[in-house]
Amino acid sequence: MPFLELSLTVRVGQQPAAEEALDDLGALAITLRDADAETADEQAIFEPGVGELPLWPTITLNALFDAQTDRRGLAAALGELLPWLEPEQLSFADVADQDWERVWMDQFVPMPFGRRLWIYPWNIEPPAAAEQVVVRLDPGLAFGSGTHPTTALCLEWLDGLDLAGRTVTDFGCGSGILAIAALKLGATAAIGVDNDPQALIASADNAGRNGVAGRLTLFLPQDFSCAAAAGNAAADVFVANILAGPLGELAPTFAAAAKPGAPFAISGILDGQQDELLARYGEWFDQLRVDRREDWVRISGRRLR
Repeated sequence: MPFLELSLTVRVGQQPAAEEALDDLGALAITLRDADAETADEQAIFEPGVGELPLWPTITLNALFDAQTDRRGLAAALGELLPWLEPEQLSFADVADQDWERVWMDQFVPMPFGRRLWIYPWNIEPPAAAEQVVVRLDPGLAFGSGTHPTTALCLEWLDGLDLAGRTVTDFGCGSGILAIAALKLGATAAIGVDNDPQALIASADNAGRNGVAGRLTLFLPQDFSCAAAAGNAAADVFVANILAGPLGELAPTFAAAAKPGAPFAISGILDGQQDELLARYGEWFDQLRVDRREDWVRISGRRLR
């Protein structure tokens, strides 16, 4: 059946209230997109981090309602729930019924990262190329496919490391893309951490699809902290793709979870937020460097010995 789509563009801090309001008004489904992305392919990704907010500064929420829903009444009700809402933030469109996962997969194309690494959707068969390291993802479960600049920065960093025989921790694992990529690139074992149980399900599912489930251990943050405090979660390589706020707060936890000399990388950082994090992480890490992709930053270095 056809639907009425309500599109609401908000700042990142307004997203939780906007999503709750749409849910209260009976939205059948709500998806989040990067409002600043230029193409539909870029917009198709939602990568929540440990802070439970998307990585984008401006977000478009697309909510589906029954096609017979009164637009004027819906807009008025939304305005009562969100007093700060301006008319230009809101738009409506009629949409036909579709197989939404099929559309998503049709938009998701294979992507290279670094020298060897490729990310492929599950519905596309990769060529038999000996030099390629291929990670297969199911977009129906994944929270991240690599198209967001922060994920791309981390994938390229992993591709540039010698991971043979190493254990890698991926904090804020989402779809498991970084942990799985590390395993496919030669890591012996990986740890994935996320505060969303659905993310851990997605990570486990994608690990199984890539034949590495037996080498991936998954934790909720509180369980990971206990393991790290007990000395049972120290990694040879540490990567976290979340948000600048949690990255600052969790620096001591990350330091405890990385072996002396371990390479580390953190991302989910908007350009301009790096100076405070460089000062914060300098207490435990050295050889710090900053790399940029679009408006986003990756900080990398090594755990002090």
